[in-house]
Amino acid sequence: MSENDKYYIERCLDGHPDDFRYIVRRYQGVLLAHLAGKLGSRDKAEEAAQESFVRAYFNMNKLRSPSSFFSWLLGIADRVAKEHHRKEMLHQQREVIRSFSAEAPGPELSQDYGLEAAIAELPESYRRIVLLRYYGGRSCSEVAQQLDLPLGTVTKTLSRAYAMLRKSLQQPSETESCEVQK
Repeated sequence: MSENDKYYIERCLDGHPDDFRYIVRRYQGVLLAHLAGKLGSRDKAEEAAQESFVRAYFNMNKLRSPSSFFSWLLGIADRVAKEHHRKEMLHQQREVIRSFSAEAPGPELSQDYGLEAAIAELPESYRRIVLLRYYGGRSCSEVAQQLDLPLGTVTKTLSRAYAMLRKSLQQPSETESCEVQK
């Protein structure tokens, strides 16, 4: 950190908010490159960088050492990037639910509630793919496209999900084993 950075940070803390622009100019390019690598898009990186600078400005009084400003700013940017990923995942999940419920009726739920219970117990990433593939009636390539995953990932996840479902369905439930023993 240069003496100029320290000077501008202290000025911002002393009530001169216009001086923050010098800090933004100095670190904007580096922060954009960092966030573009994390978020995979320049547009998303610009939005996240702006959010990071706003948070840094409003929380500058929490900065313990002006000499560690850049690493502090990167920490803020990393948190913003994680929040963007979470929002994106929630948006994708909502789209899956909307598309699943908006489609023409697909295969009806079976009367085998054990299967539905086993599917419900799968980890989220497996469950989403199984639901889209079989209850949503999509091909593996359509599932891959909708979830923005490689086709190989979808097929491998389905294969692992099948193995988990087979294992789950082969184990007798606790209530069945209790009834057999009586």
